[in-house]
Amino acid sequence: GCVLVVSVVEQLAQWHNSTVKAALEKLCNYIPGEYEILCPVLCCIDREMNADVVCHSLKLCKQDPGQPFCHLYPPPKKSIMGFSNLCAFPLLDKLCEKIKYVIRNKLPFEDFDGDKFSTFPTLRGYHWRGRDCNDKNATVYPGRRPDNWDVKSDSNCNGIWGVDPKDGIPYEKKFCKGADSRGVVLLGDSAGAHFHIPPEWMTVTRMSAKAFANLPMAFTDELDWPQFSEVTGFLNSTIGGWTDSLYLRLRRRNRCNHRDLQNISQNGGSSGNLLDLIKSLARNQLLDNPAIVLYATIGNDVCNGERDTLAHMTTPKQMLSNVMRALQFLNSRLPKGSHVILTGLVDGRFLWDNLHDRYHPLGQLNKDVTYGQLYSFLNCLQVSPCSGWLTSNETLRNLTSERALQLSNVLKEIARSEKFTNFDIFYMDFPLRQTAAEWRRMGGEPWQLIEPVDGFHPSQIAAALGTSITWQKALHEWPQVLGKENPFNNQIEAIFKDQGGH
Repeated sequence: GCVLVVSVVEQLAQWHNSTVKAALEKLCNYIPGEYEILCPVLCCIDREMNADVVCHSLKLCKQDPGQPFCHLYPPPKKSIMGFSNLCAFPLLDKLCEKIKYVIRNKLPFEDFDGDKFSTFPTLRGYHWRGRDCNDKNATVYPGRRPDNWDVKSDSNCNGIWGVDPKDGIPYEKKFCKGADSRGVVLLGDSAGAHFHIPPEWMTVTRMSAKAFANLPMAFTDELDWPQFSEVTGFLNSTIGGWTDSLYLRLRRRNRCNHRDLQNISQNGGSSGNLLDLIKSLARNQLLDNPAIVLYATIGNDVCNGERDTLAHMTTPKQMLSNVMRALQFLNSRLPKGSHVILTGLVDGRFLWDNLHDRYHPLGQLNKDVTYGQLYSFLNCLQVSPCSGWLTSNETLRNLTSERALQLSNVLKEIARSEKFTNFDIFYMDFPLRQTAAEWRRMGGEPWQLIEPVDGFHPSQIAAALGTSITWQKALHEWPQVLGKENPFNNQIEAIFKDQGGH
C-alpha cells in the first residue's frame, strides 16, 4: 500500500513537472479533509528516493532476517527515518479502532437495537445488509414475516404496510401472502464482497478531487463495494460497468423481497475462517422468511502468499469437514424451505494468461511496471493474493488449478449426496469462462473482466455478467429456488410511489 501511494506522488511530480512537495500538496488537495492527516507521513520524499526507499525508511515495509529485499523499482540507495504506525495519528486512531471492531465481529458498528441491521451505510451497515427501518426496535428488520400483516407499521422493512381503504385488507396480506417471499445471503470472500481500488487513485493522468470523494466510504467498507456486487448489489454502479445482482432480480420477481439481503463476506474468506464469519448471520428460524444462501469461497482455499504455497492449501478432506460444519450450522439457523447453492472454485490461470504482459496503472505513465512485475513483487513480500496463480511458474499455476478442481469436486459431491432438514442444496461451477465468452461476444477483451489495480478480483463487468449466467441456470434447472413471480408487483410499485417511496 505504501509503495502504491508513494509511486503515485512521484508520478504526479513527473506529470506536472513539479517538485515532490508540490505534487504531494496537489494530492492532499484531492483527499477529503479528515484524511489529509496522512499527508505529513510523506513530507520528506524527494526525487532521489523511489517508493521502495521511502516505505522501507518509514518502516511501513521491512526486510526480515534471511529474507530477500522486496522491491518494485531498482534497489534503493538512500534511506530516511519516519513514522511506523499510521493508526497513531490523531483522528486516524479512532477510525482504526472502528475498523478493527468491524473486521473482528463482522457486525454493523452502528446497530442501536442489536438486530444485526443498521441505518448507517458503511462499517458493515446497510451496504452489507438490508437497511433497518427502525433501529430502536429489535423486532423490526428486513427478512422477517410480517407482524399482524403490518397493519400499523412496517415490521419487515419492505415498504409494504397499512390497510387498503377500499376493502379493509392489509396491503401486506393482499400482495405478499403466498408470494413465496425469500431473502438472499452470500457467504463469501473478497470477490463476493466486491473488492475494488479505483484505478483513478493510482493513475496520475486521471486524478482529481472528484476521484477521491469516495475515499472515506471505501475505507470504512474495507475497500469492498457490496452495494454493487454480483449477489447483493442494489445501487447503480459508480465503479465501471453496471449493477445486476441476484438480489435485484429476486426483488423484481417479487417486490415483497425488498431489502432482504445479507452479504456476509470478508477479504481473505475461505472454507476455514468462514466457520467463524457465519456466526454473524441474521436469520430467525421461527420468525423469518426462507433464504437463498450462496456459499462462494472461490479462491482462498488454494490462494495464499506462502513460499511453499502447495503445502498451505486446503486439502479435500479439510474442505469436506469445513463445508459440512458450515451446512450443519445453517441447518440450525435457516427457516424451513430455504436453499443453499455451493459455488465451485475459479480457475485462476485466467489471470496470468490475460494480464501478465499488460501494464499496471502504476506502469502506464513510464511503461515500467507490468502485472507480471507486480505479481513478483507481491510474491517476494509474501502478501500475494495468490502465489499459486500469480506466478510465471506454469507448473505451479497448473497444480493450483488441479487442487481447486479437487475442492470443487468435494462441493459437487456434497450437493449430490447430502440432505438437510431445512434446505435443499445445489452446486454450480464458477462461471468465469462462460463470462469471458459472453464478454467477447459483446466485443470486450478478457482482461477487462479483472480489477485493474489488484489484477486479481472480478471487475464490475464480470460481476454483472456472472449474475445473468447464474440466474439463467437457476431459472432453467432450479426454478423452485427463485420462487414464484408476484402478480401484484405493479400495484405494489404504484402504491409505493404514491406514498412517497416509504
